[in-house]
Amino acid sequence: MTYDATVQFKFDATFTPTYGSSSWTDDDFIPEEHYKITAPAADLNCKQYFKLFEKFLLCVGMCPQSIRSGAMSLVFNDMVREDDQRKVCKEYELTMDEDLDKKFEEWKIRDEEFARLQKGPMGTVLSDQESPWDSE
Repeated sequence: MTYDATVQFKFDATFTPTYGSSSWTDDDFIPEEHYKITAPAADLNCKQYFKLFEKFLLCVGMCPQSIRSGAMSLVFNDMVREDDQRKVCKEYELTMDEDLDKKFEEWKIRDEEFARLQKGPMGTVLSDQESPWDSE
């Protein structure tokens, strides 16, 4: 048994000049635009579909920042459970706003530990080039 599937994005736009204009006088507009993106869809995974849709959105004039913001809004909104949001955060090593205080406390503890390790013998602070294991 053979399975064949195709996904297609299509965009058609026409520009009609204002009344009384007999020619295309504005260089910023193209009178017609037609985009058609077709891809085999039998084995596309979710990320590949999103990549395809990203190409379509770029083609119709969306900026990359808006596309990324739209994609993130699918995950981080009030309709998505927090535990699902946290799974995505873990996958992409993101920190949610609610967790920033905890992260800050962890950073302070790490900074204190680093400062303790950076001290040489007798509590002296070593420069970046010195190491407590250097022998002179």
